[in-house]
Amino acid sequence: MSSFDTTSTSACSDVIPRALKRLFHQASISDQSYRFMFKPGPADEAVAIDCETTGLNVRTDDVITIAAIKIRGNRILTSERFQAVLRPDALMQAEAIKVHRQRQIDVAQGSLIWTTLPAFLHFIGGRPLVGYYVDFDIAMLDKYILTLIGIELPNPRIEISKLYYERKYGDAPPNTTIDLSFAAILKDLGIPALAQHDAFNDALMSAMMYVELRDMKDRGVRIARPRTRGAIFNPMGG
Repeated sequence: MSSFDTTSTSACSDVIPRALKRLFHQASISDQSYRFMFKPGPADEAVAIDCETTGLNVRTDDVITIAAIKIRGNRILTSERFQAVLRPDALMQAEAIKVHRQRQIDVAQGSLIWTTLPAFLHFIGGRPLVGYYVDFDIAMLDKYILTLIGIELPNPRIEISKLYYERKYGDAPPNTTIDLSFAAILKDLGIPALAQHDAFNDALMSAMMYVELRDMKDRGVRIARPRTRGAIFNPMGG
């Protein structure tokens, strides 16, 4: 996941403006060899993604690691994955180092993002992108992709926290305590906690969450809630 972990009831941004933006980019793409990005991916496939960054400012910070794992139906294809360590232009922020434990020296020999993005784009194709607060990861990537090929990522987005909210809190009464933290989702779904803020581990855990939550939705199963009521709970961290 990105180098933060929070709780929130907000979902992804509105679908209609994103659809309009997709049409605009489809017409204005500067590199025609990337038109495949607008074609639907293989049926029942998605890609779980995660980025680690030098900080949390989309405008001034850089991506230092990317991980992506293909999901086909209910199978997580760890053998079909993309991983890259990147050399950032921005200096690593102290708070970010505390979270993902990557120092400037650890990424000094990484690839330049401009040489890495083509392989990443061909890996994901037009598949939906799955992630935990995936909008942040996509925004970090979009600032490079827009410069490279003249568009932002047109892929559909699947937000883990939204799927979880629907399964646990979709029918909750007013004033129900809401916790959408990464740790809460792992616990409720019985998914083992791997070392977090490692791009591959976070992408893998997101993939497991997605598969489990989608299965629960298909079966009409909800996540049990404690029978307590109180103010909305919105702590930082997991």
